[in-house]
Amino acid sequence: MSEAGVPIGMETRGERTESARLDNFVDSAFAFAITLLIISGGTLPRNMLALMHALRGVPAFAVCFAELAWFWHGHVRWRDTARLTDRTSLLLSLLLVFFALIFVFPLHLVFAGLFNGLSDGVLSPDFSSAGENVANATRGLFMFYGLSFACMAGTLAALYRHGVRAGACTDRADVVALRARAVMWTFFASIGVLSMLIALFLPSRNGWFQGLPGLCYCLLGLTGVVLNFYKRRFEAKLPP
Repeated sequence: MSEAGVPIGMETRGERTESARLDNFVDSAFAFAITLLIISGGTLPRNMLALMHALRGVPAFAVCFAELAWFWHGHVRWRDTARLTDRTSLLLSLLLVFFALIFVFPLHLVFAGLFNGLSDGVLSPDFSSAGENVANATRGLFMFYGLSFACMAGTLAALYRHGVRAGACTDRADVVALRARAVMWTFFASIGVLSMLIALFLPSRNGWFQGLPGLCYCLLGLTGVVLNFYKRRFEAKLPP
């Protein structure tokens, strides 16, 4: 019997059911966010010209798909390691879903604009900045993108930190993984904040510096270095 008077077997089954429901909801929400990126604009192509037009949006869609899948996999890795079903885990998971459904819009515009600009309008032809001040539009997009990126990464960092504080696992390797990934997602959130701040203070005129907020994400290439450094550090602190 548990302290609440509920048989342990029933309590365990209840936790598993709640965990499965939460996982299914998160998975479904990310799947829904990805469907919002549908390349054909929500309608099936009716002829070859329409199909070719839609396929020109595939590169931007592929990058957006990969990024949303990356955040989703961060939650999957947390669930596989922590296996928590408490209120904090529930609220943080729902918050991640909330941010994902917001993040999908600036995500699409940033990469559609990137591929449209790099290809001189050949790719992502539906993207248009007509009637807008290009410099201000770019700044605004990077600000919203950076904020959304930071919110999602920060929520995952909070989930991993909660797993550490709650003592979600006792295995040495899992404890190290939770701590290191908490730092890793905090690092990602910091990159988003840095990009947003740079975009915020950029001059409202065209120039090479308009790409600086995007270049901040090149720091993601340091992920392996950061992760390995903190893994070694946390392993050294844990008792043998």
